[in-house]
Amino acid sequence: MKKLRYSAKINAPVGDVWTTMLSDSTYRKWTSAFNQGSYFEGDWTKGSEIRFLGPDDKGSLGGMIAVVEENRPGEFISLRYVGQVVDGADDTTSEEAKEFIGTHENYSFSENARVTTVEVVLDSEDDFAAMFDEAWPVALAKLKEIAEERR
Repeated sequence: MKKLRYSAKINAPVGDVWTTMLSDSTYRKWTSAFNQGSYFEGDWTKGSEIRFLGPDDKGSLGGMIAVVEENRPGEFISLRYVGQVVDGADDTTSEEAKEFIGTHENYSFSENARVTTVEVVLDSEDDFAAMFDEAWPVALAKLKEIAEERR
């Protein structure tokens, strides 16, 4: 298991960046870097379940299931993964699912002089690290573009 870190400086107030990152319509845009057609079901409230979904490479519904462990608006969000979605069905018991159940993905936000720094820290299996290393910088660049356009 690796701990991966990514960050971006965005020329927008932290509230604008927070909203851009977590609102349904803009979430779909910046997460297209991971999977065209990505979306979430649920909400970002502490203690709630949230599903990150999209078409898999066979056209079936796939994704991840998480619990929001922490949500401090404008500051921090922590997600703990509890399962995956495979062919539209929840999977919390397969060996593949067990490999990442309990891992975290955390988003930290800080603002200085109307420039927001977003830092993403996540646990990753070695097999997925290269994909994340490619996709996260693209996703954060899209987030930056969208948030700065909204100003």
